[in-house]
Amino acid sequence: MSEIDELQQRIAAALDRIGQGLEQSGDSAVDSEELDGLRQALDDEKLANEQLQERLKANRGKIEGLQAELDKARTESAEAMSKLDRSVQSLRKANAQLRENNNALREANEAGVGEPHLINKSMMAELEGLRAARAVDQAEQDAIMNELSAAIDGAANAQSAGDA
Repeated sequence: MSEIDELQQRIAAALDRIGQGLEQSGDSAVDSEELDGLRQALDDEKLANEQLQERLKANRGKIEGLQAELDKARTESAEAMSKLDRSVQSLRKANAQLRENNNALREANEAGVGEPHLINKSMMAELEGLRAARAVDQAEQDAIMNELSAAIDGAANAQSAGDA
């Protein structure tokens, strides 16, 4: 009997091992399916990552292009402002000289040496110079307003690009 008991124990142990093997085999089938799903998810994530990398490169290219345009606009604006400033300084200098000439003509006229029509011409020239100075001042204000508008638009565009 002891042999039968021993054989039964060996058969039961073998059946347990077979059962465990079948469970592991069944688990490996599930693991294989799960592994395939995980591999597919990994491939999908890799593809999504590559697409995001491409979009990032494209966005960086756009940003660099916009930065180049902004730098060009700044340079052009600085040149325009410099030219406007030189014109304004020149006009102010001419107007100051014209005022001095007019004062000298007035003094000469008071002394009885000057001619009234020359004084009138000088006064007309002074008025024209003042009008030109006013036009330059207005142009200067317009240039400043354009700069401010461009800066505000640039900030708004940067903010909207950052929100997107």
